[in-house]
Amino acid sequence: MPDTGPDPAAPLWRAAQVFRLLSCIYAAGFSIAVNPDLQQPGAAWLLFAALIAWSAVCAVAYLQGFGRRRSWVLAELIVVVALILSTELVASEQWTLDNQSLPTTLWATNATISAAIVSGPIAGMLTGVVVMIASTVVKGFINYDLGRNATIVIELAVGLAVGMAAQTARRAHAELERATRLAASQQERERLSREVHDGAIQVLALVARRGREIGGETAELAELAGQQERALRRLISSADVEPRVGAMSDVGALLRRQASDRVAVSLPAEPVLLDEATATELVAAATNALDNVTAHAGPDARAYVLLEDLGDSVTVSIRDDGVGIANGRLDEAVGEGRVGIAKSIVGRMTWLGGSATLTTAPGSGTEWELTVPRR
Repeated sequence: MPDTGPDPAAPLWRAAQVFRLLSCIYAAGFSIAVNPDLQQPGAAWLLFAALIAWSAVCAVAYLQGFGRRRSWVLAELIVVVALILSTELVASEQWTLDNQSLPTTLWATNATISAAIVSGPIAGMLTGVVVMIASTVVKGFINYDLGRNATIVIELAVGLAVGMAAQTARRAHAELERATRLAASQQERERLSREVHDGAIQVLALVARRGREIGGETAELAELAGQQERALRRLISSADVEPRVGAMSDVGALLRRQASDRVAVSLPAEPVLLDEATATELVAAATNALDNVTAHAGPDARAYVLLEDLGDSVTVSIRDDGVGIANGRLDEAVGEGRVGIAKSIVGRMTWLGGSATLTTAPGSGTEWELTVPRR
């Protein structure tokens, strides 16, 4: 396994080496107890010395990290199988049938644990099966009575549990790193947004305001500066907040993109969530109302957007301080074939099962109240 930073499975490796130490102590006690009954007690002690030496090497390799790779685990499995098969060299056939194989099944489980941590539950369980096959070869027959000997079940359970724990640790570590990167990226966007707001946006707003005051040909430049300012505000606002939450969208985040020097947007403190299609259509209708303010309310008109979450419904109010709409003008526009309001605003809200209410009078500005029910 390549070294790509801190190993999220490091606590499992440390716990595994504690288990290795305990299994060595158990193997030592077992060797002391059965050594007099073996055919080759001296050779058995040499094998035990090899067990201790290999255990020490593995403990250092896994704790230091350079042994946490498949090739090292494969080497450990080979040593474990070799020590199990060596039982035939130091013990009689009858002793082998009556006892567990050397160097004890508990110690052999270390290979299962290592494989599970490195490669996951499948590799851990397969390693446990290999250990049990080696033990079966030593005994010379297959007769697993799970009621009396559940060693194979234990090997499989250890491989599965440890492997799943290692996978979970690595997955959680990857999610944490991803969240950290996103947080850092968000902070950088916010920093850039502040710089842009303090620099380019303020300059554009000043040019737009002064250009309108001077009038004449300068007013055209002022309008262009205002358009660029609004576009830049929408851009940095869209980077500040992610409008989607699962299958839902935050209406407030979408409306915030419309804020500019001539459009004030007031939002609740908490996100206002609607299903994505409804939120998109509602904001599109509000945007069309703002476009009408720009086109018809007058050069100095300002617009005010208010979002309200009423629980069972959501309302967006768009009010301006422009020249207003003369009585009967909307009906005349429809008769002339200009159906922008009828389709883009009223039609959208009707399709959503909501309502669009217009309040206006000459010289008093206009106010749209767009309401959609929560489904």
